[in-house]
This record gives sequence, structure tokens and C-alpha cells, in this order.
Amino acid sequence: MLVLFVEDDAMNRRVVRDMLRVVDTAMEEAEEAETGLRMLAATPYDMVLMDLRMPGMDGITAIRKLRDQPGPNQAAPVVVITADMAPDLRDRCLAAGADEVIVKPVAMATLLDTMARLVPSVTDDDFLID
Repeated sequence: MLVLFVEDDAMNRRVVRDMLRVVDTAMEEAEEAETGLRMLAATPYDMVLMDLRMPGMDGITAIRKLRDQPGPNQAAPVVVITADMAPDLRDRCLAAGADEVIVKPVAMATLLDTMARLVPSVTDDDFLID
């Protein structure tokens, strides 16, 4: 499985990368939305993890652009990972085209459950940790 995480904070990327490494999932990274969109136009991903607050383009705008641009990831599952707790945030993310919203700090069980729900080729058994 290949995941793209669009997140400007290196520590947040590292934490999620380490979680995914435990379950043998590869993760590519983009530090800003513009770079992420270029990567999404070129490489098929099983899932996209998207931060909301980044320099330049914000995550909601990036999700809308992803959903509007033809390419290998137009329908890929998008999970917003954010520290924002605004009451209407989930609705705004889903309206933009996100499939789920996870609040930071990210719990490994929440991330893996979300992946198993949203990626048809993944089952909970894929994430059994010895």
C-alpha cells in the first residue's frame, strides 16, 4: 500500500511515517499542497492524508483541486489530519471531497481503522501487529 501525506510539519510526517512502517505501508511526503498536487497528478496512491493548515494553499483547497483534476487519484480516499477543532470543520472537509477527518494527535488505532474502512483492498487483518 502506498500513501501520500501532505503536511508541512516534519515531526507530524515522521510520527505518521513511523506508524505506517510498523504495518509495512509505504509513505511518500509533500511539504506543501502544490507539491502534493503535482505528485498526485503523476503517481497513483492508495490513500491521501492531508493537513489543512499549510503555507500557500490550504488543505481544503487542495482537496477540491484534486477532486476536480483528472488523474490517477481523482477518486482516491482522502483523510484530513488536523489539529483544528472548529465545530463545522468536518462538514467543510467532507463538502470539499474528503472521506474522513482525524484530529491530531493521531492515534495509530484510529489511523489503521480509517485505512481499513476506506481502502477496499485493505482489511483489518493486514494490520495485525505481532
